[in-house]
Amino acid sequence: MARPELLAPAGDLERLKVAIRYGADAVYLGGKSFSLRARASNFTLADIAEGVRHAHARGARVYVTTNILPRPGELDGFCDYLAELERIGIDGLICASPGIIQLALQHSSLPVHVSTQQSLTNSEAVNFWYSRGVERVILARELSLEEIRTLRARTGVELEAFVHGGMCASYSGKCTLSNTLAARDANRGGCAHSCRWAYELLGPRLESRFEDAFSLSAKDLQAIQEVPELYSLGIDALKIEGRMKSVHYVATVVNTYRRLIDTLHAGEPLKLKTFLEEIAKAENRPTASGHLRGTPTRDAQLFSRDARRPIQRFAALVRDYDTERGEAVLEQRSPFRVGDTLEVLSPDLPGETITISELRDEAGIPIAVARHPRQRLRLRTDVALKPYDILRKQAPNSIATTRKT
Repeated sequence: MARPELLAPAGDLERLKVAIRYGADAVYLGGKSFSLRARASNFTLADIAEGVRHAHARGARVYVTTNILPRPGELDGFCDYLAELERIGIDGLICASPGIIQLALQHSSLPVHVSTQQSLTNSEAVNFWYSRGVERVILARELSLEEIRTLRARTGVELEAFVHGGMCASYSGKCTLSNTLAARDANRGGCAHSCRWAYELLGPRLESRFEDAFSLSAKDLQAIQEVPELYSLGIDALKIEGRMKSVHYVATVVNTYRRLIDTLHAGEPLKLKTFLEEIAKAENRPTASGHLRGTPTRDAQLFSRDARRPIQRFAALVRDYDTERGEAVLEQRSPFRVGDTLEVLSPDLPGETITISELRDEAGIPIAVARHPRQRLRLRTDVALKPYDILRKQAPNSIATTRKT
């Protein structure tokens, strides 16, 4: 059985490097042009080139999203952009518009992946694009495992399926609730997540019909328990959503799915509870299996506002480590103090912890508390940390969101 590609989001160069450090086989990112995610820190051509160099040096791939649904005049310069991406050496394009797909196939030799925004849910639609030369189809998130099984048997094109991240209240990319309520076009990357707002249902006299406000949102997708079956089906790529997510989220989620896939591929005993506990450390919303187990039930909806937070707090990012001095350079991300025990999140140091016995600022002055965001700190430790390792601590008043096994 071939090992599926693990595909992770890259909102900027730092998150690209983090995703690859924690085990992503490939990353996807948006450029300044022809891409959704208007609020992401989208990449310039120079950034894309740097990201490609970094990824290729480590055996990883880079896909660029050109997934806008263009209006008249918005494709000016697209073929020039394609030429630049091809010169840089990206590994493929993710496209939503049939017009962009056609231009990409006609004017470049770049592999084309059809976006989930095409909502492809049957083999006839998938094979339509396959016959026109696309290399991969990113399946609609509304498919069940059984439907994916049937589809896999009826097409030879590469198939990619989402396994983690936000779920749309409508077919992906088809919702206009944000347009109506916030004048922010969800189909242009500006979704205000209006389905997640707190709503009240009012009676004839404008009295609230329920004690608590409610939302219209689905729980986030988390497919730890479904990955073994997707693996056995021969799905070519497993995709994590979240170009707007934090470094801690990207590292934790990528690292968890990486270890899960590798365990499956090695034929080793699978302890799903371990992976569920690990992924809960970065979840900030309740999760469910989406449509993978069939039509979602009430339990997959997020009707009430939920105050749950990640059960681990991102304390610091490792920037450097001096092996001779046994000293790490940290960048603070949330408060911690001398005496705290921090967990190390690292592909190389599973289960490692560090108890903070001494902290110094950049000038070498001892401090008791790291309380300034992004402050550079020095930490003496015999744990051989590496750049982009993460130190984290138990969050106060946190509630785990682990799905039941």
